[in-house]
Amino acid sequence: MPKFFAETTVFNYTWEQVAQAFWRRYPNPNSKHVLSEDTVERGVESGKLVTKRLLSKTNSIPKWAERFMHARHVYIIEESIVDPSNKVLVTYTRNLGYAKVMSVTEKVVYTESIEQPGKTVVIRQAWIDSQVRGFSRAICAFGYERFKKNCHKMAGGFNYVLSNLFPHHNTLPSTSATITAAMKLKDAAKNASDLAKSKAAPIYATLHPNQS
Repeated sequence: MPKFFAETTVFNYTWEQVAQAFWRRYPNPNSKHVLSEDTVERGVESGKLVTKRLLSKTNSIPKWAERFMHARHVYIIEESIVDPSNKVLVTYTRNLGYAKVMSVTEKVVYTESIEQPGKTVVIRQAWIDSQVRGFSRAICAFGYERFKKNCHKMAGGFNYVLSNLFPHHNTLPSTSATITAAMKLKDAAKNASDLAKSKAAPIYATLHPNQS
């Protein structure tokens, strides 16, 4: 039976700051398992920035799992939607490799905190499933605990990036500063994709030959 995980985190930074840092969250001291990140597609739809990225990650696996997984790295597809008008950033991620052994589908929503102005609320949800007959329950339980542990690391790594990008974050931005931050978000996202896009496309095409 699939496992469901949910967690809420509050970052002591504005939504604009978090949205900018989202594109720069790798590398950080807690993300040594992330090997690469490449932008596959990017465009603007109805005023929203829509991006698809391909990430390569690795994780140590227990001895018993080696019978199901021969490689220790896997590709992750990440789809994100940035809505600057409503200050909402939504991401969807899922693993492309070993999905039958263990699939992890994640949804994360970043919104401006109503109760705590100047802070950002992050709601993370994940569904862990396995199709390995006779072992699915154990694999899902392992995946749940691994994901739960990694969430703490992800939050710590993101805070590290935020603190380096915005060392004076306790000063709330003025209206003009907010507009400037939004422009920087757009520029940062565009610059991040230019070089990576050409490199990631062949990889994605190889993984999905029927979609080319």
